[in-house]
Amino acid sequence: MEIIRNGSQPSTAGPAEFFTGRVRLDNRFERPAPSRVMGATVTFEPGARTNWHTHPLGQTLIVTAGTGWTQCEGGPITEIRAGDTIWCPPGHRHWHGATPTTAMTHIAIQEALNGSPVTWMEPVTDAQYLPGPPK
Repeated sequence: MEIIRNGSQPSTAGPAEFFTGRVRLDNRFERPAPSRVMGATVTFEPGARTNWHTHPLGQTLIVTAGTGWTQCEGGPITEIRAGDTIWCPPGHRHWHGATPTTAMTHIAIQEALNGSPVTWMEPVTDAQYLPGPPK
């Protein structure tokens, strides 16, 4: 058994090539083979979000604090809140992040296929992000 103590790993900034705005990654984990599971706790400051991306084996998000938005390509922007669990199926192009006025933290869990858990794409533009969810 391995225990990774809270605070024993430094926080890192979400890379600008994959995120818009201020994003912090904590408690990053990746399990050794044969496991394919990996994940992190991700905190998005207001207005911050991921680029469009897909996951070859899907992704589970567990919102632990705040309010955010997520969208699968072609669908509406949907509000997500602390306590919500979101499943994004394999290959679905999507994004997630904070609202313009509220930070959001989630635990992201995904599996790697052939060594890769994600395919990153272009940024979500302000024009795509700012309409927000339907009223």
